[in-house]
Amino acid sequence: MKISANISLIKNLGIIAGILVVIWVLGILVPYRIDLTADKRYSLHPATIKVLESLEEPLEVEILLTGNLPGGMRRLQLSIEETIRTFNAYSSEKITFYYQDPLALPKEEQEDYIVGLSEYGINPTNLYVNEDGGQKSKLIFPGVIIRNAEFETGSLLLRGEMGMGPDQILNQSVENLEFELINGIRKLISKQAFEIGLAMGQGELTGDEGFGIVEALADDYEVYKVPLEQAKKPLDLDPFKIMIVSGPKEKYTDTEIYLLDQYLMHGGNIIFLIDALAYDMAQAGGEGTVAMPFENGLDQLLFKYGIRVNKDLIQDMNFGRYPVMAGNFGDQQQLVPLPWPFFVQAGKMAAHPITKGLDQVMFKFASSLDTVKADGVRKIPLIFSSDFTKKSPAPVRLAFIDMENEPDLNEFGLKNLPLLYLLEGNFTSFFKNRFLPDVADKTDFKESGSQGKVIVAGTGSLFLSDLNPTDGNPLPLGQDPFSTVQYANRQLLLNSISYLVEPEGIIATRTKQFQIRPLNKIKVQNEKTKWQVINILVPVILFSILGIVWIAIKKSAFSKKV
Repeated sequence: MKISANISLIKNLGIIAGILVVIWVLGILVPYRIDLTADKRYSLHPATIKVLESLEEPLEVEILLTGNLPGGMRRLQLSIEETIRTFNAYSSEKITFYYQDPLALPKEEQEDYIVGLSEYGINPTNLYVNEDGGQKSKLIFPGVIIRNAEFETGSLLLRGEMGMGPDQILNQSVENLEFELINGIRKLISKQAFEIGLAMGQGELTGDEGFGIVEALADDYEVYKVPLEQAKKPLDLDPFKIMIVSGPKEKYTDTEIYLLDQYLMHGGNIIFLIDALAYDMAQAGGEGTVAMPFENGLDQLLFKYGIRVNKDLIQDMNFGRYPVMAGNFGDQQQLVPLPWPFFVQAGKMAAHPITKGLDQVMFKFASSLDTVKADGVRKIPLIFSSDFTKKSPAPVRLAFIDMENEPDLNEFGLKNLPLLYLLEGNFTSFFKNRFLPDVADKTDFKESGSQGKVIVAGTGSLFLSDLNPTDGNPLPLGQDPFSTVQYANRQLLLNSISYLVEPEGIIATRTKQFQIRPLNKIKVQNEKTKWQVINILVPVILFSILGIVWIAIKKSAFSKKV
C-alpha cells in the first residue's frame, strides 16, 4: 500500500512538472504579457509598440541617474529600468541598458562629457541626501543617452510644472517616461521628415527671429520659408504638413486668406501666432508709448473657426523682466532687468498631450482669447495665466517709468486666462456663401474640413528667438538673454508639432496617469498594532489549521485503506 501511494505521488508530481514545462515552452514560443495594475503602468501605447516593432538594429541605453539615491529618485530610477525592459519585450531588436555616473569619469573626460549632455538638455540637478547622520548635496543627471551603431541622442526625464511639489514632479516624470524614451528612439531611427512651412510676406519672422523655430525642428523636420504672395492655389501648400503664421505686421490679402483657409479645409494644420496690437518698445523710455490695434486681415478668419484675439494686452503678477539701460557704470552702459508685467510667465497647464508636464512658458505682450460659436469645432484651452491677472484694453500705455511703483494687486483680479487654444473638429470655410477670389478654382473649393487642426496664441513672439546681448547672435528658443532661465517655449513647439503631425502617435503617451498612493500616517500610527497582529499571527494560525486538516485527511485516508 505504501509503494502504491509513493507511485501515485510520483505520478502527480510528474503531471505537475509536465504542465509547468508545457507552460514554459509556450511562454517562449508565444510571448505574452498581462498587466494587472489598476493604472496599466506596464502597458504600452499602440504607437509605442509600432515604433519598437520597426527597429532594424539593437539599441543601447545609458542611464545617467545612478548612485545612492533617496526613495523618490530611486523610484524614478527603477521606473526607467522597468520601462526599458518593457520596451525590450515588445521590440523586434534587443534593447540593452547600463548605468553611467558622469561624475565618476576621469577628470580629463568629465567636463567634455557633461557639456555634451547639456546639448541634449540634460543638466545636473542638485539633490540633498541623508548620509552619515547629516544632509549632503549631490549632483544627479536625470536623463538617458540612447544610441545605435552610428548615432546617439539624449532625453531629460525629470520634468514638472511650476508650483508642483517634489512628489508630484516625480510622479509626472514617471508618467511621461514612455513618451520621453520612445521619442528619443524615434528621433534616432526616424527616416521620414515632414515639411513645415513658415508663412512669409507680411512682416513675419524678420532677421534672425525664426532661428529658434528652425533650430528646434531641423533634426526631425524640413523647415521652409513660404512667401504666400507667390502661391497661386491651395495645392501649392499641400507639401507642408503644418503652416506657421508668426506675428504678421501687415494685412493679408483675400487671396492669401483663401489659400490658408483651403489649406485647412484640405487637411492642413495651422499655428496662428497673432499680435493684436502694434507697439515700438524703443519709445517706451521717458514718457512712454502706446500700443494700438492694427488690422492683419485674419480676425474674421479666426472668428469663423471659433476664436477671437482681443484688442488688449494681458498683465500678470507672475512676470518676467525687461532689460533697460540705466545710465553708465564707469565707461560702460548698465543694463537693469526691470519688472515687466506684460511678460507673462505662464505655468498653469492643461492635462493635454501638448502641455502636460511643461515648465513655465514665456508669453510676451499677449492678448486675451475668447471663444465664439462655431458648430463642430472643439476649443481646448492649453495654457493659462496665474491667479493674479488683468486685461488692459487698447490703447495700452507702455512706459518704463510706470514700473517705478509696485503694481496694485487689487487691479489684478482676473485668474487663469487662456493664453493658448487648440481647435479641432469640423471647420467651416470662411468663404462658404461668399464670393471667391479671382484665383480660386471653384471645382476644388471645399466648404468644410475635419482633418486639419489649428493652434492660436495672442502673441507673435511665442516662438521667436531673443538675441544674445553680448554678440547679437540669436539664442535657442526659450532661453532668457539676461539670465540662466530656460523657458519651455521650445518644448511647447516640439509637442505642438508632434501632436499636429500625428495626434494618435507617440505624443498620445503623455496622457498616461499614475495615481500617487501615499500612506495615511495618522491611520498607520493608530492601527499599527492591529496590522502587525494580522500580518504575523494570522498566517501562522491559518497554516496551522491547514496542517491539522491535512494530517486529519491523511489519517482518515490511511485508516480506510487498512
